[in-house]
Amino acid sequence: MARVVLQGVSRFFSDEAAAVRQIDLEVRDREFLVLVGPSGCGKSTTLRMIAGLEEPDEGEIYIGDRAVSGVPPKDRDVAMVFQNYALYPHMNVYQNMAFGLQLRYGSGLLRRLFWRLVRPAWAAELSRRQEMIDRRVRETAKSLGLDGLLERMPADLSGGERQRVALGRAIVREPAVFLFDEPLSNLDAKLRVEMRREIKQLHRRLQTTMVYVTHDQVEAMTLGERVAVMQDGQLQQVATPLELYRRPLNRFVAGFLGSPPMNFVEGELIETDGSFVFRSEGFTTPVDRMVVERVKPYAGRRLTLGVRPEHLRLVRPLVPTQEGVCPANVDAVEPLGDAVVVHLSVGAESRQAGAKVGLIAKGPADVPVRIGEPCGIAIESRDVHFFDPQSGKNVSLPGSV
Repeated sequence: MARVVLQGVSRFFSDEAAAVRQIDLEVRDREFLVLVGPSGCGKSTTLRMIAGLEEPDEGEIYIGDRAVSGVPPKDRDVAMVFQNYALYPHMNVYQNMAFGLQLRYGSGLLRRLFWRLVRPAWAAELSRRQEMIDRRVRETAKSLGLDGLLERMPADLSGGERQRVALGRAIVREPAVFLFDEPLSNLDAKLRVEMRREIKQLHRRLQTTMVYVTHDQVEAMTLGERVAVMQDGQLQQVATPLELYRRPLNRFVAGFLGSPPMNFVEGELIETDGSFVFRSEGFTTPVDRMVVERVKPYAGRRLTLGVRPEHLRLVRPLVPTQEGVCPANVDAVEPLGDAVVVHLSVGAESRQAGAKVGLIAKGPADVPVRIGEPCGIAIESRDVHFFDPQSGKNVSLPGSV
């Protein structure tokens, strides 16, 4: 077991472009941390630097209490699971899983025969090691449901079985740190759900430090004890999944996590008789009293309102005079079985092509909405966020002023 610490780590691919810039991150001992972000944000480069496959141009990486810059990958006590499985096609499942241990402990058949002739006592030790390798491989294979596939070749396995073999090859080494580089990207949706559950159970059973890279927010939110969100080579926020969802530090984090994504509306903060409202093209919503003090400096200025689709309440039938309800027009409906996603145009001119505000709402599956019909939407003021239009900072959080 070991923690992983990155201090001021940067990686440059040219003088102008930085794949990773000034990353400060601590992965706690026995923690499952997920690096998530869009393609090209630097998450895989960060993982490869931890593994030793790439060296940082700046900063230092620690595994446990040891600085590992310049230490070869084989000496870092890490195991990596790749997106493309990276199985040896000429070896069966058993041989693939045992190969790393055979190299580490030098217990190949020819070597055992050599030492049996030259030094019988050492040959006995090699035989003991071979028994240990065999036990680890078979125990791991059984835990992953591979015990009946040990003689098969990779070409005879399904995608999910190959992925389990790749996991097994890492597990048998019993490393201090597991590294996962988008290991489920090549699997179908149903199998991804099953493998997520297996990886979660694996972490609970092994109690080992794990760093997992993905671009899939569902994987990040369901797997990680903490999630590190990256953009353009920089960390944006590191927190628990619930913290990221409820209290995003900036507009990028708020928009990246959540499906459908958060709605963003440009508007102006207006003060009227001591109370504050947010006014945009098409609707007006009051500002919750709990955040008034934080957004006061923006009175009379532009702000960006953010509200998640599940926090927009659809009102049917529409009563134009109903307080707190804004008129809208239904543009598209996406039934999901357990819920419905509704695309809306908001405002008095919402039926016209020039409408400026488009929103997405998510509600119960039995909400009676049809394309082209008017309806109403209501926003709970305590569920909205306000972002600075220039910096993207969430100014409605405590301590943001």
